[in-house]
Amino acid sequence: MVETIGGEPADGAAEVLDRPLPDGVRRRVVQIVSESFGGLTLGELPVQLRQYARFTPNRRAKFAGNAMASALETDAVFRQRIAEKLRETQPELAGALDSGSPPPAADPLDVAAAAYVLRPAGWVKLVTAAGEEAQRADAERADEESRAELERLRAELTAARAQTRTETERLRAEVDSSRKEAESLHRKLRSALSDVKRGEAALRKIRVEMDSVRAEGQAQLSAADSEARRLRARLGEAEAALEAARRAAREGRSVEDMRVRLLLDTVLDAAQGLRRELALPPVSVRPAETVDAVEPGRMTPKDIAARALSENDPAILDQLLALPQAHLVVDGYNVTKTGYPQMPLEKQRLRLLGQLSQLAAQTGAEVTCVFDGAELAAPVLLAPPRGVRVLFSKPDVTADELIRQLVRAEPPGRPVIVASTDREVADGVARAGARPVASIMLLKRLSRA
Repeated sequence: MVETIGGEPADGAAEVLDRPLPDGVRRRVVQIVSESFGGLTLGELPVQLRQYARFTPNRRAKFAGNAMASALETDAVFRQRIAEKLRETQPELAGALDSGSPPPAADPLDVAAAAYVLRPAGWVKLVTAAGEEAQRADAERADEESRAELERLRAELTAARAQTRTETERLRAEVDSSRKEAESLHRKLRSALSDVKRGEAALRKIRVEMDSVRAEGQAQLSAADSEARRLRARLGEAEAALEAARRAAREGRSVEDMRVRLLLDTVLDAAQGLRRELALPPVSVRPAETVDAVEPGRMTPKDIAARALSENDPAILDQLLALPQAHLVVDGYNVTKTGYPQMPLEKQRLRLLGQLSQLAAQTGAEVTCVFDGAELAAPVLLAPPRGVRVLFSKPDVTADELIRQLVRAEPPGRPVIVASTDREVADGVARAGARPVASIMLLKRLSRA
């Protein structure tokens, strides 16, 4: 379809723009198309633009600008319809363009956009001139803006230089003040370091004195602990003696009376035993019978040597327990840990006490078994077996000391046998008049029972 102006073919229909449409002109062209868009029917619109028919002009220009510019460039019929709408809305501008004399007061961009849509003769020159004018205006505006920006930057530079000078002076003053303060701090630091060194020397001296005082205190504390233990032991002995005295007083007799009576019973029993053992006839002994000699059929010294017993023979223990008023004192854990150390302590005690009960029933001797109370985590709930006295040492008294107290409590002359392998216990009871025997001897005797 050939463009016409007033029914005649347009002179500029064959002209072609050899450069891209300037941006300012393109925006005005899109605005013209967007404003004329609403005056066309849906069928008069290109297919790609029909979806924007209900948009407002501003939204249409925003979202369909590229599509409208492309349709105007490629679809001559659509451009002619837009040109007709432009002629209706701006007849004076369209007439001036058709006559080849655009209004001098009109905006060059509006003139170029209208020429691009109407395509009068020489429209390419108008568009090019408008683009060049717009570029000159943009360049002038950019130059003015650059000039204004340059002036602003010069003013800012001048202010910055002034501020820099002011800040430099202030910093110099601060540096001088900081230098003076640093020198003062250095002097104070040197003085403080000197004070610290003196304090460290004094602290070392005090530590040495404290170590000496602490060592002396530890020595005094150890001596005090030893003395306290000794006094506690003596106090325990005194309390035990006092308790025994009180018990004897309650029973109506003194401890010495009890010891004398027990010794008397021992002597009487020994005399009776000696009488039974000797089996003396009622007649007196003849003087000739007192002469030491070996008669035919009597025992010879060799026979006596043959009958000697070994040191650990349980027969020795039987002979000792057969003495009148014999008292057997057993170092409990010493015996059990010699005989059956792999068993727990509770089972060791039960086994030993059961065997001692049988021994007491067989021999009729007094039997006392002593255990160390320090081995216990709690008090023992134990029913002593028949014929056996069971004692546990107090927390601050050892079983060895309790055994020595038992031996010292007996009257001189009473047979007291102590079963223990502890050499210190054996030597101590021996000095007190008791007869020590090895634990292995008692174990052999108990195993035989």
